[in-house]
Amino acid sequence: MTPEYWTQATQELAACDRVMLQLIQQFEGSTLTSRGCAFTTLARSIVGQQISVKAAESVWQKVIRAIPDIEPHTVAAKEPDLLRACGLSARKITYLQDLSRNFMEGNLNETGWSNMDDETIITQLSQVKGIGRWTAEMFLIFHLQRPDVLPLDDIGLQRAISLHYLDKQSVDKKTMIKLAQPWQPWRSVATWYLWRSLDPLPVEY
Repeated sequence: MTPEYWTQATQELAACDRVMLQLIQQFEGSTLTSRGCAFTTLARSIVGQQISVKAAESVWQKVIRAIPDIEPHTVAAKEPDLLRACGLSARKITYLQDLSRNFMEGNLNETGWSNMDDETIITQLSQVKGIGRWTAEMFLIFHLQRPDVLPLDDIGLQRAISLHYLDKQSVDKKTMIKLAQPWQPWRSVATWYLWRSLDPLPVEY
């Protein structure tokens, strides 16, 4: 499912930023999409922590071959050795098991998210082992499709900003925030296009 705001966002970003204009034209027809499953999005985000998009996709494909029906109860029931054989670290296995438990016990209330602001959702998700701000921000972008998320800790976003705006010089968070001001209220969309510029595989969670 493509966000309903996508066309408006791309038009406004293209009008205010020459790099965005170029990227939007380059990747015309490609958009952010939601998988429609909160658990899957969070599980994929945990799998993708601190590894490349390509490596994360490889591990995830092994996971879904081992567990074709990805649900909290099916993940919780699997032996750690099976998940380890998919390429997951012991830490990420613990995180996935804790995520499964939280869904099974009803600690994550999906029905309430639509009425919560971004920071409240980040705080709630961060109570789960292995979910920090970055993972919660991926959830906001990819599952809830919130339009104005700027994941400052994301290495891919840092690289893309350095490449396209700073002549490959190092970037700090203060600079990122200032540079992204013209993108508001569509910083999620701008981030997605900058990710897309780095990798032939669209980023998906």
